Amino acid sequence: MTDWAARQNSDGGWAYSRGCSWAEPTAFVLLAQSAGSPDRASFLNGGKFFASLARQDGGWSPQPGVGESTWVTALAALLPEDLISEQQRRRAIGWLKDKSGRDSSWLYRLRRRLDGDKEELPEGWPWFPGASAWVIPTSLGILAFERALRRGASDRGELEDRIVQGKRFLLARQCADGGWNYGSIHVLGRDGDSYPETTGIALLALNGVPQSAPLQRAKAAARRHFSECRTSEGIAWLRMGMAAQAETLTPAADPVCRTNMDAALMTLAAASRNPLLA
Repeated sequence: MTDWAARQNSDGGWAYSRGCSWAEPTAFVLLAQSAGSPDRASFLNGGKFFASLARQDGGWSPQPGVGESTWVTALAALLPEDLISEQQRRRAIGWLKDKSGRDSSWLYRLRRRLDGDKEELPEGWPWFPGASAWVIPTSLGILAFERALRRGASDRGELEDRIVQGKRFLLARQCADGGWNYGSIHVLGRDGDSYPETTGIALLALNGVPQSAPLQRAKAAARRHFSECRTSEGIAWLRMGMAAQAETLTPAADPVCRTNMDAALMTLAAASRNPLLA
């Protein structure tokens, strides 16, 4: 069992490995703690640090020195109820509702139509406002909106539409080998390769999608990655993604956790209840 308090910075947050605190590792450590019996003092201090990163526009910045809200806002909406106020959660969801990838903008769509491409691109989420949509922020956006629906959000129609759009975006970004990379399915004129961690998180976000040929290909890719993967991050996300597809993956041996993110993700993957889906 990881001693999270011993790894915690004096400001209440956690670093990726060592040094200053960041929103991402702090959020995943808090989620990992919530999957079991957290050290209450450590847990609440971590929540205070994360809450301190909230910005006036309703979003969250990734670190105290960054003056812009980014994709980590989705993590705020996924944290347990006793760490983030309901008002902050609603504002986070509102911020996410207003954000989509640059490739979903009316100008980008107009250019595609002028070029003769009439296919409508589904909406995903970017890493930061004004950028193109990518697999990981889109996956976390889907999970955040699904959590909001389970909590009884009043704007169900809008959230459900963005969830459908987000899942369509992921399926449209599936690589030729069946998995996912960070965003582009073609690199320098060839089919891009998928990665373990992005394949796992996409499968997690695609929970509840009816079984289909693309999903079967994705699960086959996840099994291939799992048989070869040696990193904690990749193994953890693959286990969580396949668990969301009702399939259990068990590593032959536990990989070495080199960072706080590694340890948090492995804790989530081993938990009987995944708070990202609860």
